[in-house]
Amino acid sequence: MEKRMIFVTSPPACGKTKLSKRLATEIKHIVYLDKDTLIPLSKQIFAVAGEPYNRSSAFFQKEIRDYEYDVIMDLAFEALKYENLVMVNAPFTQEIRDNDYIAKLREKLKGYDAKLTVIWIVTDPEVCHQRMIDRDSDRDTWKLAHWDEYLATVDFTIPENLRDPDDAGSLLLHYNSTEQLTESSFKELMEFFSKYD
Repeated sequence: MEKRMIFVTSPPACGKTKLSKRLATEIKHIVYLDKDTLIPLSKQIFAVAGEPYNRSSAFFQKEIRDYEYDVIMDLAFEALKYENLVMVNAPFTQEIRDNDYIAKLREKLKGYDAKLTVIWIVTDPEVCHQRMIDRDSDRDTWKLAHWDEYLATVDFTIPENLRDPDDAGSLLLHYNSTEQLTESSFKELMEFFSKYD
């Protein structure tokens, strides 16, 4: 059975966590990792540095962001030694559109006899806006207060650069703007992963 590292990714509030947890519940023999698990550690770094908690700040980008990704990826590769499927829930905002990063990741995965699957969640930006309002999380405070400015920095387009013509599982799309789209897309995802049962 081939191994796969699965990224569930999209801009914030598209539904990554809900989809990831649902997949982790339905798919057998999978390890689920969520980068948000690291947020308490990141908050402590803000506090110790005397910086306001703002995950859109220059301080976060310079001193915290990449380390969160390094840690979650180290955990993912460690898990891949013991299980065929490892799923990481994280935005990967910069990484998924960086062809060099993806090429190096795929090369490293070959050493584990594994392939990369990216599940990109397609969601209307205004649906994301409402979800941020509804979830009322402190990680979204700045985004909601500066919505237009934030939106200008976010790319909602499908990252076609991830599609490998030799691997049907390289890029999977999950449409998540309406309940009907969500359910039909989820069934398609489960059809792909059914071979891992």
